[in-house]
Amino acid sequence: MTTLHTRILRGSIALGLGVAAASLTAAGPVQGDGAEAIFDGSGPEGWVNNNDLAPIPTSAVQEDGLNPHGTGAYVVLYEQKVKDFVLDFDYKLSPGCNSGVFIRVGDPKDPVMTGLEVALDDTTGTGYHDSGAFYDLVEPEANAQEPAGEWNHMTIIAEGPIVTVSINGTQVSRIDQSQFTEPGKRPDGSDHKFRRVAIADLVQEGYFGFQDHGSNVWYKNVRLKRSPG
Repeated sequence: MTTLHTRILRGSIALGLGVAAASLTAAGPVQGDGAEAIFDGSGPEGWVNNNDLAPIPTSAVQEDGLNPHGTGAYVVLYEQKVKDFVLDFDYKLSPGCNSGVFIRVGDPKDPVMTGLEVALDDTTGTGYHDSGAFYDLVEPEANAQEPAGEWNHMTIIAEGPIVTVSINGTQVSRIDQSQFTEPGKRPDGSDHKFRRVAIADLVQEGYFGFQDHGSNVWYKNVRLKRSPG
């Protein structure tokens, strides 16, 4: 093989590797061993409604992914409880969408008061109800979300009382549940809406899922890595 042919071959290999790497990072962080696909677009198996844990309808699986809107459930839940975990998924909001991801839900019939909600909203701010916030508890440090109609990637990592949220590769929020010891109060003494429960007392093993708050929102490439213990 000539020197010129060798250079061309090496360049082609490097270009191919670069394209492959770009395609992986575009979909978000690549999980290590132990991560499993829990929604791959092929069907609704493994997902239930929060009313009675019955399977969700096949109509929830659409061309763009899993859409909780119209399922009859306030939250479409993954059927298994988890404790510490890494959750990765892509999501796309419709214009004006107000939705959220519930995690560590203790009572499926009352997700609002027995779990944490990570806000997903078609907004550009960094308030308590903007994307990446722990709803009404912790504001995101940045709004790293792409506009409605475009895909985003979210990673939620839960380890003991510490939960972090990243959007499109940027960590935007972190909560230490153990610091929220008084019902209706944040650690700095300001008020939040959850007056019936101390966030520190919420269970750390429960269900997670996607909220239907009246708007279309799609999820795909949902992957879960359970932490040992």
